[in-house]
Amino acid sequence: MVIGAHVKTAGGVQNAFKNAEEIGAKCIQIFGASPRQWQSSLPSQETINEFLKEKSRSKISQVFLHASYLVNLATPDDELYEKSINNLSTHLQITNLLEAEGLVFHLGSYKNSTKPEAYKRQVKGMLKTLENAPGKANLIMENSSGGGSKIGTTIEGIGEMFRAANHPRIKVCIDTAHSFGAGLLETFTPEELKNFTEKCEKSFGLENLTVLHINDSKVPFNSKKDRHENLGQGLIGLQAFKNLAATPHLKDLPWILEVPGLEGNGPDRPNIEILESF
Repeated sequence: MVIGAHVKTAGGVQNAFKNAEEIGAKCIQIFGASPRQWQSSLPSQETINEFLKEKSRSKISQVFLHASYLVNLATPDDELYEKSINNLSTHLQITNLLEAEGLVFHLGSYKNSTKPEAYKRQVKGMLKTLENAPGKANLIMENSSGGGSKIGTTIEGIGEMFRAANHPRIKVCIDTAHSFGAGLLETFTPEELKNFTEKCEKSFGLENLTVLHINDSKVPFNSKKDRHENLGQGLIGLQAFKNLAATPHLKDLPWILEVPGLEGNGPDRPNIEILESF
């Protein structure tokens, strides 16, 4: 198992590797630019060189980036839609420059519109983003916990957009807390996980599921809310993650922790050690 975490990059993205090693992470996720600002710029060549130097030195096997939380490719608001494409394109360009695996992003919501129209905009926006940021890095759709008019709450819905886009650089990320909140996974028993992976295979192909976000949940099953908790301190429970660690295909993916940490400073060594014990 390749167990890692979303790590901080204070002082420069190259510091991600040192921060990861301190907590025992074997793979990482970072922000390439601010996740809460529309304006984002590409890193300097010096920063890129420092990052790649640290990457080659480190034993970190895989690097992922996470997009801005502001992006919404499902919106019917033309101005917001264009801003979302431009911002997501910049983040994907950064992902390419840092030679990372891919950029994970949230699928957004369709307030004042319909789900079929939102799917069409989502697909068009993803393809435009990939056109704007040519390279090897993947654009990775993350499932949603739901609430309001968010899309990406079902495996079938993600599969519908995946097939409509039909692009080799579009992949999928599954978040355990989001799956619990959306009502997709409740007990995480071997049988439930088997049915879940079979649904993924049918909808978009398991080879296109490239990363897992591993989080316990502060909110109940099917609550349509998204609040992460440390492993074993939430309503999903440790047995669920033990079962995940024994599930074919899922156990072989990079596992990225996005938990608050015991000290409230983000993913930490104790949470990683829990997974390693499985």
